[in-house]
Amino acid sequence: MAETETVDILPKNNSYLLGQEKAEQVLLEAWKNNSLHNSWLISGIEGIGKATLAFRFARFLLAADAQKKEQYTSLEVSENNPVFKLVVNNAHPDLKIIERDYTDTDRRKIMKAIKDGEQLSDEELKGLKKSAFIRVDDVRTINEFLTKRSADNNWRVVVVDSIDDMNPASANAVLKVLEEPPYKTVIILISHNPNKLLPTIKSRCAKLQLPPLADNHVASLLRRYRPSLAEKAVQSLVEIASGSIGKAIAYADNAALTKYDDLCKIVYAKNKFSIADLLKFCDSAVSDEDNYYLIQELVLKFIADNVKNCERPDELAGAWDNAIRVFNETERLNLDKKQALINIITNVIKVI
Repeated sequence: MAETETVDILPKNNSYLLGQEKAEQVLLEAWKNNSLHNSWLISGIEGIGKATLAFRFARFLLAADAQKKEQYTSLEVSENNPVFKLVVNNAHPDLKIIERDYTDTDRRKIMKAIKDGEQLSDEELKGLKKSAFIRVDDVRTINEFLTKRSADNNWRVVVVDSIDDMNPASANAVLKVLEEPPYKTVIILISHNPNKLLPTIKSRCAKLQLPPLADNHVASLLRRYRPSLAEKAVQSLVEIASGSIGKAIAYADNAALTKYDDLCKIVYAKNKFSIADLLKFCDSAVSDEDNYYLIQELVLKFIADNVKNCERPDELAGAWDNAIRVFNETERLNLDKKQALINIITNVIKVI
Protein backbone atom coordinates (compact mmCIF):
# COMPACT_ATOMS: atom_id res chain seq x y z
CA MET A 1 0.00 0.00 0.00
CA ALA A 2 1.46 3.38 -0.99
CA GLU A 3 2.30 5.62 1.94
CA THR A 4 -0.05 8.39 0.84
CA GLU A 5 -2.89 6.08 -0.18
CA THR A 6 -6.23 6.42 1.57
CA VAL A 7 -8.74 3.62 1.83
CA ASP A 8 -12.46 4.34 1.50
CA ILE A 9 -14.68 1.29 1.79
CA LEU A 10 -18.44 1.26 1.92
CA PRO A 11 -19.93 -1.01 4.62
CA LYS A 12 -21.30 -3.44 2.02
CA ASN A 13 -17.80 -3.75 0.51
CA ASN A 14 -15.95 -4.03 3.81
CA SER A 15 -14.71 -7.43 4.95
CA TYR A 16 -12.93 -6.04 8.02
CA LEU A 17 -14.65 -5.42 11.35
CA LEU A 18 -12.78 -4.55 14.53
CA GLY A 19 -14.07 -4.03 18.06
CA GLN A 20 -17.58 -5.53 17.74
CA GLU A 21 -16.70 -9.20 18.21
CA LYS A 22 -19.23 -9.71 21.02
CA ALA A 23 -22.15 -8.60 18.84
CA GLU A 24 -20.85 -10.77 16.01
CA GLN A 25 -20.84 -13.80 18.29
CA VAL A 26 -24.42 -13.08 19.41
CA LEU A 27 -25.57 -13.25 15.79
CA LEU A 28 -23.47 -16.31 15.00
CA GLU A 29 -24.71 -18.26 18.03
CA ALA A 30 -28.34 -17.37 17.27
CA TRP A 31 -27.86 -18.81 13.77
CA LYS A 32 -26.12 -21.92 15.06
CA ASN A 33 -28.83 -22.56 17.66
CA ASN A 34 -31.72 -22.03 15.24
CA SER A 35 -32.91 -19.15 17.45
CA LEU A 36 -32.43 -16.38 14.93
CA HIS A 37 -34.96 -13.59 15.37
CA ASN A 38 -36.66 -12.30 12.21
CA SER A 39 -35.87 -8.65 12.99
CA TRP A 40 -32.74 -7.10 14.51
CA LEU A 41 -32.15 -3.52 15.66
CA ILE A 42 -28.44 -2.68 15.61
CA SER A 43 -27.88 0.62 17.39
CA GLY A 44 -25.08 2.84 18.67
CA ILE A 45 -23.35 6.10 17.85
CA GLU A 46 -22.38 6.81 14.25
CA GLY A 47 -19.19 5.38 12.82
CA ILE A 48 -18.62 2.32 15.04
CA GLY A 49 -19.35 -0.47 12.54
CA LYS A 50 -23.12 -0.97 12.72
CA ALA A 51 -23.62 -1.06 8.94
CA THR A 52 -20.41 -3.04 8.46
CA LEU A 53 -21.72 -5.64 10.93
CA ALA A 54 -25.14 -5.68 9.23
CA PHE A 55 -23.67 -6.43 5.81
CA ARG A 56 -21.21 -8.89 7.31
CA PHE A 57 -24.16 -10.77 8.81
CA ALA A 58 -26.16 -10.51 5.58
CA ARG A 59 -23.32 -12.01 3.53
CA PHE A 60 -22.89 -14.79 6.08
CA LEU A 61 -26.57 -15.76 6.01
CA LEU A 62 -26.52 -15.85 2.22
CA ALA A 63 -23.28 -17.86 1.99
CA ALA A 64 -23.11 -20.17 5.04
CA ASP A 65 -23.82 -23.90 4.84
CA ALA A 66 -26.36 -24.80 7.54
CA GLN A 67 -25.21 -28.42 7.35
CA LYS A 68 -21.72 -27.49 8.60
CA LYS A 69 -22.49 -25.16 11.48
CA GLU A 70 -19.68 -26.47 13.64
CA GLN A 71 -17.03 -25.12 11.25
CA TYR A 72 -17.98 -21.45 11.66
CA THR A 73 -16.27 -19.33 14.32
CA SER A 74 -17.09 -15.90 12.88
CA LEU A 75 -19.29 -14.23 10.26
CA GLU A 76 -16.34 -13.92 7.89
CA VAL A 77 -17.07 -14.45 4.17
CA SER A 78 -14.12 -14.39 1.79
CA GLU A 79 -13.94 -11.53 -0.69
CA ASN A 80 -13.51 -14.21 -3.36
CA ASN A 81 -16.85 -15.79 -2.49
CA PRO A 82 -19.50 -15.19 -5.20
CA VAL A 83 -21.93 -13.96 -2.53
CA PHE A 84 -19.47 -11.26 -1.46
CA LYS A 85 -19.09 -10.05 -5.03
CA LEU A 86 -22.85 -10.02 -5.64
CA VAL A 87 -23.45 -7.96 -2.49
CA VAL A 88 -20.75 -5.46 -3.48
CA ASN A 89 -22.49 -4.97 -6.82
CA ASN A 90 -26.03 -4.76 -5.35
CA ALA A 91 -26.82 -7.83 -7.42
CA HIS A 92 -27.72 -10.54 -4.92
CA PRO A 93 -31.35 -11.58 -5.52
CA ASP A 94 -31.92 -12.42 -1.84
CA LEU A 95 -30.68 -9.10 -0.42
CA LYS A 96 -32.68 -5.88 -0.31
CA ILE A 97 -31.03 -2.62 0.77
CA ILE A 98 -33.20 0.31 1.82
CA GLU A 99 -31.51 3.69 2.20
CA ARG A 100 -32.01 7.31 1.24
CA ASP A 101 -32.08 7.70 -2.51
CA TYR A 102 -30.75 10.66 -4.44
CA THR A 103 -32.99 13.68 -4.92
CA ASP A 104 -35.16 13.60 -8.04
CA THR A 105 -32.91 16.13 -9.79
CA ASP A 106 -29.70 14.22 -9.11
CA ARG A 107 -31.33 10.87 -9.84
CA ARG A 108 -32.23 12.19 -13.31
CA LYS A 109 -28.63 13.33 -13.71
CA ILE A 110 -27.39 9.81 -12.91
CA MET A 111 -29.91 8.16 -15.24
CA LYS A 112 -28.95 10.53 -18.07
CA ALA A 113 -25.26 9.68 -17.62
CA ILE A 114 -26.07 5.95 -17.73
CA LYS A 115 -28.25 6.42 -20.82
CA ASP A 116 -25.53 8.44 -22.58
CA GLY A 117 -22.87 5.89 -21.64
CA GLU A 118 -21.00 8.49 -19.63
CA GLN A 119 -19.41 8.28 -16.18
CA LEU A 120 -19.79 11.03 -13.60
CA SER A 121 -16.50 12.39 -12.28
CA ASP A 122 -15.49 11.96 -8.64
CA GLU A 123 -16.26 15.65 -8.11
CA GLU A 124 -19.72 15.28 -9.64
CA LEU A 125 -20.41 12.18 -7.54
CA LYS A 126 -19.42 14.02 -4.35
CA GLY A 127 -21.80 16.83 -5.25
CA LEU A 128 -24.86 14.57 -5.55
CA LYS A 129 -27.48 15.18 -2.86
CA LYS A 130 -29.58 12.57 -1.10
CA SER A 131 -33.20 12.96 -0.09
CA ALA A 132 -33.93 14.06 3.47
CA PHE A 133 -35.87 10.86 4.18
CA ILE A 134 -36.23 7.31 2.95
CA ARG A 135 -39.31 7.44 0.75
CA VAL A 136 -42.36 5.41 1.70
CA ASP A 137 -42.47 4.05 -1.88
CA ASP A 138 -38.98 2.63 -1.39
CA VAL A 139 -40.06 0.92 1.83
CA ARG A 140 -43.06 -0.62 0.07
CA THR A 141 -40.71 -2.37 -2.35
CA ILE A 142 -39.79 -4.64 0.59
CA ASN A 143 -43.19 -6.32 0.30
CA GLU A 144 -42.63 -7.14 -3.37
CA PHE A 145 -39.14 -8.46 -2.54
CA LEU A 146 -40.47 -10.71 0.22
CA THR A 147 -43.19 -12.25 -1.95
CA LYS A 148 -40.47 -13.92 -4.03
CA ARG A 149 -39.03 -17.10 -2.57
CA SER A 150 -35.34 -17.77 -2.72
CA ALA A 151 -34.47 -20.15 -5.56
CA ASP A 152 -32.65 -22.54 -3.21
CA ASN A 153 -34.77 -21.95 -0.09
CA ASN A 154 -32.07 -19.64 1.22
CA TRP A 155 -32.43 -16.76 3.63
CA ARG A 156 -33.70 -13.42 2.37
CA VAL A 157 -32.21 -10.37 4.04
CA VAL A 158 -33.37 -6.76 4.23
CA VAL A 159 -30.94 -4.08 5.48
CA VAL A 160 -32.38 -0.65 6.37
CA ASP A 161 -29.60 1.93 6.69
CA SER A 162 -30.80 3.75 8.61
CA ILE A 163 -34.24 3.55 10.22
CA ASP A 164 -33.54 7.06 11.62
CA ASP A 165 -33.88 8.44 8.08
CA MET A 166 -37.57 7.60 7.86
CA ASN A 167 -40.52 9.96 8.15
CA PRO A 168 -43.72 8.79 9.90
CA ALA A 169 -45.18 7.32 6.69
CA SER A 170 -42.12 5.22 5.83
CA ALA A 171 -41.65 4.17 9.50
CA ASN A 172 -45.23 2.90 9.61
CA ALA A 173 -44.66 1.02 6.35
CA VAL A 174 -41.66 -0.74 7.95
CA LEU A 175 -43.76 -1.55 11.00
CA LYS A 176 -46.23 -3.44 8.81
CA VAL A 177 -43.39 -5.52 7.40
CA LEU A 178 -42.11 -6.30 10.91
CA GLU A 179 -45.54 -7.47 12.07
CA GLU A 180 -45.57 -10.57 9.85
CA PRO A 181 -42.12 -11.32 8.42
CA PRO A 182 -42.13 -14.34 6.08
CA TYR A 183 -40.27 -17.59 6.73
CA LYS A 184 -36.44 -17.47 6.55
CA THR A 185 -36.37 -13.68 6.43
CA VAL A 186 -34.09 -11.45 8.47
CA ILE A 187 -34.68 -7.70 8.60
CA ILE A 188 -31.78 -5.63 9.97
CA LEU A 189 -32.53 -2.08 11.08
CA ILE A 190 -29.60 0.26 11.74
CA SER A 191 -30.16 3.15 14.15
CA HIS A 192 -27.92 5.91 15.52
CA ASN A 193 -30.62 7.10 17.91
CA PRO A 194 -33.05 4.31 18.87
CA ASN A 195 -34.73 6.49 21.51
CA LYS A 196 -36.48 8.36 18.71
CA LEU A 197 -37.93 5.23 17.08
CA LEU A 198 -41.52 4.12 17.38
CA PRO A 199 -41.86 1.89 20.48
CA THR A 200 -43.77 -0.60 18.33
CA ILE A 201 -40.79 -0.93 15.98
CA LYS A 202 -38.36 -1.49 18.85
CA SER A 203 -40.64 -4.03 20.51
CA ARG A 204 -40.63 -6.24 17.41
CA CYS A 205 -36.84 -6.47 17.16
CA ALA A 206 -34.06 -8.32 18.90
CA LYS A 207 -31.64 -5.62 20.01
CA LEU A 208 -27.89 -5.29 19.62
CA GLN A 209 -26.51 -2.06 21.06
CA LEU A 210 -22.91 -1.62 19.95
CA PRO A 211 -20.52 0.24 22.27
CA PRO A 212 -18.14 2.98 21.12
CA LEU A 213 -14.85 1.55 19.93
CA ALA A 214 -11.89 1.36 22.30
CA ASP A 215 -9.22 4.01 21.62
CA ASN A 216 -6.69 1.39 20.49
CA HIS A 217 -9.21 0.08 17.94
CA VAL A 218 -9.88 3.58 16.56
CA ALA A 219 -6.12 4.14 16.30
CA SER A 220 -5.59 0.79 14.56
CA LEU A 221 -8.36 1.51 12.05
CA LEU A 222 -7.01 5.00 11.38
CA ARG A 223 -3.62 3.53 10.56
CA ARG A 224 -5.34 1.05 8.24
CA TYR A 225 -7.54 3.54 6.38
CA ARG A 226 -5.35 6.66 6.56
CA PRO A 227 -1.80 5.23 6.52
CA SER A 228 -0.18 8.57 5.68
CA LEU A 229 -1.22 10.11 9.02
CA ALA A 230 1.58 10.87 11.46
CA GLU A 231 1.30 8.99 14.75
CA LYS A 232 0.80 12.26 16.65
CA ALA A 233 -2.18 13.07 14.42
CA VAL A 234 -3.57 9.55 14.95
CA GLN A 235 -3.47 9.99 18.73
CA SER A 236 -4.97 13.49 18.56
CA LEU A 237 -7.81 12.27 16.35
CA VAL A 238 -8.50 9.38 18.71
CA GLU A 239 -8.88 11.90 21.56
CA ILE A 240 -11.68 13.81 19.82
CA ALA A 241 -13.38 10.93 17.97
CA SER A 242 -15.34 9.62 20.99
CA GLY A 243 -14.85 6.00 20.00
CA SER A 244 -16.03 6.45 16.40
CA ILE A 245 -13.76 5.51 13.50
CA GLY A 246 -16.26 7.17 11.16
CA LYS A 247 -15.79 10.48 12.94
CA ALA A 248 -12.03 10.01 13.17
CA ILE A 249 -11.77 9.53 9.39
CA ALA A 250 -14.08 12.47 8.67
CA TYR A 251 -12.02 14.63 11.03
CA ALA A 252 -8.78 13.53 9.36
CA ASP A 253 -10.12 14.34 5.90
CA ASN A 254 -11.48 17.76 6.88
CA ALA A 255 -8.62 19.26 8.91
CA ALA A 256 -10.71 19.01 12.08
CA LEU A 257 -7.65 18.96 14.34
CA THR A 258 -6.60 22.42 13.14
CA LYS A 259 -10.15 23.74 13.48
CA TYR A 260 -10.56 22.27 16.96
CA ASP A 261 -7.21 23.74 18.01
CA ASP A 262 -8.29 27.18 16.70
CA LEU A 263 -11.53 26.91 18.69
CA CYS A 264 -9.64 25.96 21.86
CA LYS A 265 -7.27 28.91 21.51
CA ILE A 266 -10.17 31.35 21.16
CA VAL A 267 -12.15 29.98 24.11
CA TYR A 268 -9.25 29.38 26.49
CA ALA A 269 -8.08 32.97 25.98
CA LYS A 270 -11.28 33.87 27.88
CA ASN A 271 -11.85 37.62 28.14
CA LYS A 272 -8.60 38.25 26.25
CA PHE A 273 -9.81 36.44 23.13
CA SER A 274 -9.26 38.13 19.79
CA ILE A 275 -12.40 39.39 18.05
CA ALA A 276 -10.51 39.15 14.76
CA ASP A 277 -9.68 35.48 15.41
CA LEU A 278 -13.29 34.71 16.32
CA LEU A 279 -14.65 36.40 13.18
CA LYS A 280 -12.08 34.64 11.00
CA PHE A 281 -12.99 31.30 12.58
CA CYS A 282 -16.72 31.86 12.03
CA ASP A 283 -16.22 33.13 8.47
CA SER A 284 -14.35 29.92 7.65
CA ALA A 285 -17.02 27.84 9.40
CA VAL A 286 -19.82 29.11 7.17
CA SER A 287 -17.83 28.92 3.93
CA ASP A 288 -19.78 25.80 2.95
CA GLU A 289 -22.48 23.58 4.43
CA ASP A 290 -20.28 20.57 5.25
CA ASN A 291 -17.75 22.77 7.02
CA TYR A 292 -20.49 24.44 9.06
CA TYR A 293 -21.86 21.13 10.30
CA LEU A 294 -18.33 19.97 11.17
CA ILE A 295 -17.71 23.14 13.21
CA GLN A 296 -21.13 22.75 14.85
CA GLU A 297 -20.14 19.23 15.90
CA LEU A 298 -16.74 20.38 17.19
CA VAL A 299 -18.27 23.21 19.23
CA LEU A 300 -20.70 20.82 20.91
CA LYS A 301 -17.89 18.33 21.50
CA PHE A 302 -15.73 21.04 23.09
CA ILE A 303 -18.53 21.97 25.51
CA ALA A 304 -19.24 18.34 26.41
CA ASP A 305 -15.57 17.54 26.98
CA ASN A 306 -15.11 20.53 29.30
CA VAL A 307 -18.22 20.23 31.47
CA LYS A 308 -16.61 17.89 34.02
CA ASN A 309 -13.42 19.89 34.47
CA CYS A 310 -14.55 23.51 34.41
CA GLU A 311 -15.13 25.62 37.53
CA ARG A 312 -18.80 26.21 36.72
CA PRO A 313 -20.12 22.95 35.23
CA ASP A 314 -23.80 23.89 35.69
CA GLU A 315 -23.35 27.08 33.69
CA LEU A 316 -21.41 25.28 30.96
CA ALA A 317 -24.16 22.65 30.82
CA GLY A 318 -26.54 25.58 30.32
CA ALA A 319 -24.30 26.80 27.50
CA TRP A 320 -24.71 23.34 25.91
CA ASP A 321 -28.49 23.61 26.09
CA ASN A 322 -28.30 27.10 24.62
CA ALA A 323 -26.04 25.91 21.79
CA ILE A 324 -28.44 23.10 20.88
CA ARG A 325 -31.39 25.51 20.91
CA VAL A 326 -29.61 28.14 18.80
CA PHE A 327 -28.33 25.61 16.25
CA ASN A 328 -31.83 24.12 15.92
CA GLU A 329 -33.53 27.50 15.58
CA THR A 330 -30.95 28.65 13.05
CA GLU A 331 -31.66 25.57 10.94
CA ARG A 332 -35.44 25.69 11.32
CA LEU A 333 -35.84 29.44 10.72
CA ASN A 334 -32.97 29.80 8.23
CA LEU A 335 -31.19 32.36 10.41
CA ASP A 336 -27.66 33.75 10.03
CA LYS A 337 -25.28 30.82 10.73
CA LYS A 338 -22.26 33.05 11.34
CA GLN A 339 -24.09 35.11 13.94
CA ALA A 340 -25.36 31.95 15.59
CA LEU A 341 -21.80 30.64 15.96
CA ILE A 342 -20.54 33.97 17.33
CA ASN A 343 -23.30 34.00 19.93
CA ILE A 344 -22.70 30.40 20.99
CA ILE A 345 -18.90 30.70 21.25
CA THR A 346 -18.99 34.01 23.14
CA ASN A 347 -21.49 32.47 25.54
CA VAL A 348 -19.10 29.56 26.16
CA ILE A 349 -16.20 31.98 26.72
CA LYS A 350 -18.15 33.70 29.49
CA VAL A 351 -18.55 30.53 31.56
CA ILE A 352 -15.51 28.40 30.73
